[in-house]
Amino acid sequence: MKSAYTVALSLSLMLASVVVAPTLSLAEGGFKVAVVDLQRALQETEEGRDAKAKLQKLFKERQTALDKKQNELKTMKEDIEKQKSVLSRPALQKRLEDYQQSFIELQTQYGQFQQEIAQKEGLLTQGIIDRMQKIMQRIGQAEGYDLVLERNEGGVIWSPSHSDLTDRLIQLYNKEKKQPGAPAKK
Repeated sequence: MKSAYTVALSLSLMLASVVVAPTLSLAEGGFKVAVVDLQRALQETEEGRDAKAKLQKLFKERQTALDKKQNELKTMKEDIEKQKSVLSRPALQKRLEDYQQSFIELQTQYGQFQQEIAQKEGLLTQGIIDRMQKIMQRIGQAEGYDLVLERNEGGVIWSPSHSDLTDRLIQLYNKEKKQPGAPAKK
């Protein structure tokens, strides 16, 4: 995905080209710009939906484990509260230390869980995004676009519907994935 710096540089170059070459008028169609929403395309392609389903399954599995650990901690805390008046000071201290250690382990497990999900998301979606960008390059070149901006990354607030190529990208992506000789789904 493009960084804000890359988008700003692209917009600066676009504006500079308009200033340097005043004969190119945006109103006359001299500079052709389109937008695409890669996130929506990712969510609406068959392969993107499959990736999302895999991520949701992994998320549910990890969340179930975290919920179990959290319930164990809750029970541990309740037991400490119930027994604190009858436990000796060293025994109470030991139980509190065990509780704190378990709490730290839960926090660590949660952080690892978030990293794992982010990593898995990257693995599942990066190839899809790369193929989408190649398709967009082909569309841009074939149809004479001077610039194609990513709607969400580029800060595009508004564009006319005829300049949004997202639906075409989704259709072409799904079509190419179904063609013989296309790489098989992982």
